[in-house]
Amino acid sequence: MTIEPADLQPLKPDALAPAAIEAKAEDLAVGKTQLPAAKCFVLAVMAGAFIAFGGMFFCTFLGDATLPFGVQRVVGGVCFCVGLVLILCCGAELFTGNALMVTALSSRRIKLGGMLKNWGIVWLGNLVGSLVVVFIVFMAQVADMNGGNVGAVMISTAVSKVSLNWDTLFFKAILCNILVCLAVWIGFGARSTTDKVVGILLPITAFVACGFEHCVANMFFLPMGVVLNAAGYATTVSVDALTIQGVLYNLSTVTVGNAVGGALVGLAYWFVYHKKAA
Repeated sequence: MTIEPADLQPLKPDALAPAAIEAKAEDLAVGKTQLPAAKCFVLAVMAGAFIAFGGMFFCTFLGDATLPFGVQRVVGGVCFCVGLVLILCCGAELFTGNALMVTALSSRRIKLGGMLKNWGIVWLGNLVGSLVVVFIVFMAQVADMNGGNVGAVMISTAVSKVSLNWDTLFFKAILCNILVCLAVWIGFGARSTTDKVVGILLPITAFVACGFEHCVANMFFLPMGVVLNAAGYATTVSVDALTIQGVLYNLSTVTVGNAVGGALVGLAYWFVYHKKAA
């Protein structure tokens, strides 16, 4: 078969322009509301597991207490990036990224009920995926690495998250999902896997290094800390606040803050770049 020049599609290595990213975000949101609930749930379970892998990698790296603070935060943040890399490159449904669905809601291409249904299914699926990884990590005795220091980090990380007051958690969650959704936004505009991976690195590393709060990550960190504490792992921090009530307090607050932070990103770009249909 002869290929005519007119049949050849030009290569477009450049990233999508901001206006095209906004249009793509709306199209993706419409597709998310049309996804069957069972498929949406399974994809959400996968996303929860992927983020949990990032949390596990983060805690394993921080298990070396001899590292300077700055190195711990920055390199630990890079380790955590594996979660969002897997989600954007392999495909999965992440609650915090789906906050960008407000673009299509603002354009009246989806209804509020459809968006909230997606958020509910995805949030629950993310939780299930995270808990599955908590069980597997516990059974694999990852916490025993480096003489139990990895387990101590897992517990101390959980304690630090349930010990914060409400307003601190809320605003940390807003800042977190601003950065996460900007990373997802970059992923929407990427033309290649390399573009996605490189674009993700700095925003996600920044939110982790700065200690911001991500509800799906906390679905791994908090249950992991509770399970290890119940199993009697040694720690030098007070675990009084590490209870089921503390976990629910953190997750409820951070979920709302994440939704607000992601909506701010989506609404800002919708206001600037949305084009009404002719």
